[in-house]
Amino acid sequence: MAALQNCPSIHRRLLPSTFSQQAGLQKQGTVPSSCRRGSPFAVRAEQFVTSDSASAPIHPPSPGQCKRRPLLLGIGAIASSLLPAASVLAEEIPPNYQSFVDLVDGYSYYYPSDWREFEFRGHDSAFKDRYLQLQNVRVRFIPTDMKDIHDMGPMEEVVTNLVNNVYAAPNQMATILGMQEKTINGKNYYTFEYGLKSPNFTSTSFATVAVANGRYYTLTVAANERRWRRVRNKLKVVADSFQVLDI
Repeated sequence: MAALQNCPSIHRRLLPSTFSQQAGLQKQGTVPSSCRRGSPFAVRAEQFVTSDSASAPIHPPSPGQCKRRPLLLGIGAIASSLLPAASVLAEEIPPNYQSFVDLVDGYSYYYPSDWREFEFRGHDSAFKDRYLQLQNVRVRFIPTDMKDIHDMGPMEEVVTNLVNNVYAAPNQMATILGMQEKTINGKNYYTFEYGLKSPNFTSTSFATVAVANGRYYTLTVAANERRWRRVRNKLKVVADSFQVLDI
């Protein structure tokens, strides 16, 4: 797959009013967990200026700085200033989940509220269990000329090709456990469950794929096979929550 093209021009981090003392202190890197805990959602935006910060200088990122970071905003700020995500944020977030909304790259999803953000190579965003690193969700996208996921072909054909020829390594045996198609706000999605078995490790995952904004998006949420029965329903909420937004 082609390399992701997701280097921003300018990004600023704003925190809810409770943590306004820390705003601007994080020039680069993840916001400390103590700052993020309790926030109902994370919103990523390329540039967001409030009346209090309109006169503050904006400095471009240092050379080589490419990773976007989410902005944490208060509910009132989102309702009044981030209208493209209004329909997503208006939805009731399930208990024990938080919502991640990326207004720059055009997607959103839920993740378990006790998970933390981390860097996953080649992906635009990712969260993982604090204690079980192999239990995680991540999102990536690549450019495409397609307009809809149906342009890739029928669901059975697309899923079989992805699982066997893209997701499975040469030393892994792939098993497709189920698949479904859905339409949300006029956009089509394929969601499927699959397992990958290698000599030393076996995992099971959900993946949701969609096409929008000239991009092919993939959300993958996975766990060790031994824990899959216990966490399957929890991770299915994440897979089903993925939506692409107009940008």
